[in-house]
Amino acid sequence: MSERSLGQAHAAPPASARADAATEPGSRKGLALVAIAVAQLMVVLDVSIVNVALPSIQGALDFSATNLEWVVNAYALAFGGLLLLGGRIADMYGQRRTFLFGVALLTVASLLGGLATNQGWLIAARAVQGMAGALVAPAALALIASTFSEGGERNKAMGIYAAMGGAGGALGNVLGGVFTDALSWRWVLFVNVPIGVLLLLAAVKAFPAERVTTAGRRLDLPGAVTSTVGMSLVVYGLIHAATEDWGSAGTVTPLVVGAALLALFLVIEIRSNSPLMPLSIFRNRNRSGAYAIMLTLGAGMIVLFYFLTLFMQIVLGFSPLRTGFAFLPFAVGAAVCATISSQAVGRVGPRILLGAGTLLAAVAFFWFSRLSEDGSYSGDLLGPLVLSGCSVGLCFVPLTLAAVAGVRKAQAGVSSALLNAGQQVGAALGLAALGTVAVTVTKDRITELLGPAAAEAAEGYGPADAAHMPPEVREAVFDALAQGYGTAFMVTGFILLGAFVLAVLVIRVSSKDAENAEMGVVI
Repeated sequence: MSERSLGQAHAAPPASARADAATEPGSRKGLALVAIAVAQLMVVLDVSIVNVALPSIQGALDFSATNLEWVVNAYALAFGGLLLLGGRIADMYGQRRTFLFGVALLTVASLLGGLATNQGWLIAARAVQGMAGALVAPAALALIASTFSEGGERNKAMGIYAAMGGAGGALGNVLGGVFTDALSWRWVLFVNVPIGVLLLLAAVKAFPAERVTTAGRRLDLPGAVTSTVGMSLVVYGLIHAATEDWGSAGTVTPLVVGAALLALFLVIEIRSNSPLMPLSIFRNRNRSGAYAIMLTLGAGMIVLFYFLTLFMQIVLGFSPLRTGFAFLPFAVGAAVCATISSQAVGRVGPRILLGAGTLLAAVAFFWFSRLSEDGSYSGDLLGPLVLSGCSVGLCFVPLTLAAVAGVRKAQAGVSSALLNAGQQVGAALGLAALGTVAVTVTKDRITELLGPAAAEAAEGYGPADAAHMPPEVREAVFDALAQGYGTAFMVTGFILLGAFVLAVLVIRVSSKDAENAEMGVVI
């Protein structure tokens, strides 16, 4: 794996930094590795740990079905939109300084989020968590490069870092269930506080102070602001369409303004001497194809976790703890197939693995689309959960290789970072668009079965409401929810079929190029 990844859009560390890494005492390096691994785990946990707690959050803060999406999207948009800027900040102001500030900000935001008493408060805290993650993730990878000597030592550190990213997704669902069941949903946020404090103490000791200069460097703040705000407005418009007409001002205005800001972002990047996202990087068909496929996978995976969490707890009546453990087959499938993929990609190349992975994902989502209110975990969820996990395991390694194969060393970091940003942006856009599909279908079905007033009343329906509903109303609501989620899964399946076509027709990285490519890390 390469140290020039995830927002490190710069060349290898200078000779002095490499020399310092070689002479670092072993105890300090061990502490540094622990600090970096824990930081990576925190960032990934914050993506996944709230999933299982979503129904409890909905009930506690009276979220509607559409507004609940912002608990996930606020983090994803801030993280994905500011990831490239975070890497540039680490370059300019120092890796250690950026890392410490990011961890401190993440800790404070988690504390404030856990104390939230209304929707806006929680969503704002989640956005700040995302900003902090966008600082911590690239700084952590840069610190691996400057702390560990090139070769086996650094490869071992990168392997542990990557393992934390893989384990964090599965661990987040389990811990989310444990905390929500045993304590409160607030502990999915509070858990970062003691970890963050200990991490700050360890990092201060593990990483020596650095001398940095900002001479000749500049931050592309206009690019960062226009891209992040523009994407947020587009997502807001898509979500708003679920509760209002597509032609309403509340839907059209943010979509139009968001699109205009994204167009302005492209103009800024074309004219900038230090662009946040060099557009020349998209000239390569393999990289562009990899980014497009990652967008679809990011959308698919967030839809899977978001809707299945709600389905299990609301319709199947699972506890948060049982829901968290129910996702373990996904993690097992992903781990097994990631191992197979990493071993096979040098022999068969990325295209075959990506084709197989995206096709498996489409099949899994078409299977999910058959959800019904009288379904069961073993009959309706277990099989497609394993398939979807396998699809992710097959895809992520070849996607990373396709994104960085043949790229100039100076752009290896930004290429890998764009893949990570694409995953988060795809998640935000996918949840907004497919959430709108699910909510619209659900409301139409409830209106058909119970009338318009019942459809409005069910907007904020959560697990605790089941016991208070007459049986015939509960049955109708469950039927409508299953139909809404199933329709969203079906649409996602067709989107992933498009990703399969892209993988087969666009990706042309040879097995030799894949074997020689320097890998980044997808979180």
